[in-house]
Amino acid sequence: MKRFFQTIKNIFSIEDLRVRILNTIGFLVIFRLGSFIVLPGIDPNLLDPSRNTSGILGYLNTFLGGAFNNASIFALGIMPYISASIIVQLLTFAVPYFQKLQKEGESGRKRLNQLTRVLTIIITVFQGYSYLKGTIDPAVITTPGTMFYVTSLVLIIAGTMFCMWLGERITDKGIGNGISMLIMIGIVSRLPLALVSEVTDKFPGKAIFFIIEIFALFGIVVAVIALTQATRRIPIQYAKQVIGNKLYGGKRDFIPLKLNSAGVMPIIFAQALMFIPALLAGIWNDSDLGAYIGSTFSDPYSWQYSVLFASMILIFTFFYTAITINSNDIADNLKRNGGFVPGVKPGKQTAEFIDTVLSRITLPGAIFLAAIAVLPAFAVKAGIGQNFAQFYGGTSLLILVGVVLDTLQQIESYLLMRHYEGMMKTGRVKGRSQFAAA
Repeated sequence: MKRFFQTIKNIFSIEDLRVRILNTIGFLVIFRLGSFIVLPGIDPNLLDPSRNTSGILGYLNTFLGGAFNNASIFALGIMPYISASIIVQLLTFAVPYFQKLQKEGESGRKRLNQLTRVLTIIITVFQGYSYLKGTIDPAVITTPGTMFYVTSLVLIIAGTMFCMWLGERITDKGIGNGISMLIMIGIVSRLPLALVSEVTDKFPGKAIFFIIEIFALFGIVVAVIALTQATRRIPIQYAKQVIGNKLYGGKRDFIPLKLNSAGVMPIIFAQALMFIPALLAGIWNDSDLGAYIGSTFSDPYSWQYSVLFASMILIFTFFYTAITINSNDIADNLKRNGGFVPGVKPGKQTAEFIDTVLSRITLPGAIFLAAIAVLPAFAVKAGIGQNFAQFYGGTSLLILVGVVLDTLQQIESYLLMRHYEGMMKTGRVKGRSQFAAA
């Protein structure tokens, strides 16, 4: 405990780090306050807090910290920006124009950011209109009419752009990745209520069961940290070169291939496509097949939903890993810089070797990721409340672990740069590698 307080003292003794932490807290407080500002023309007393607590909309409400249910000006939060970023990122692998922009350095990056912002506005227009027409009960609208939908849509667009600005300010003036921090604070804000609800439900009759739940959650968190941090290091040897009268090169290095290179993206893609069964059910609503699909795949805790969800995650993990890590580019870069994998010829054979290693580690990583994603369904079947069960796996837990590790790694860097001891007595806090994030 003494070491803990000493670490806290060291953190706040660094002026730059102290200012960044306080800036981050201030921006997050603004974000949380905005999630309680209800759209004009809606009576907050008539809103049903129990709506949208399950299914895809329930997950979305969890990410937004309840702003979705509150009919807030931040009802869509940062989610349209994330969707736009995913689309632009995929376009950089499929469209030559976007590939060219990605290779143009700072100017190309600025252009891609501008396109992402424009696409964010377009996505927000469609999602905002769908939100107002599809999820807002007309009974809670005090001033119905066209003007209400127009003004509300403008406010939702402004709210999303403001959230995006907050995320960028956190990245520039705060600590950690701003967009990820906004998602994390939305998820964390739901944890106290979920925990209180679980304690109320289990005590005093099922106190032992609650203790088992806490130990199980601890074990799952440890497993997710291991999944996030696990890497396969491919050794690299650089050839020696004589330039003038000096000898250069000859050093050893490694390529860190992560067990889960795709991160949470496969889960996000899979959840987005899980809307399709509900859409098919609406088209075939008069048939027995449509009724079966609607009743089965509208429940995210059914075994049919879990099997389909896990299968899609397996597919998307391989797909996203393949488009984000190009073994040919890695092999070409090594060859140009005089590097090689010991025992493997440079060029094509090196690319094949890296691709083989990547395929072998991606399979267990994909299986583990799919298992983590469907754990909430098993938690609910075991008797854990739905709100608390969401923290037993899925996107929520993976985002929490990833953001916390990244933030701790930045704080660790500041401490070591000022010649203080790190966050941990043994070892260092390892964040996501730059190679895997690229």
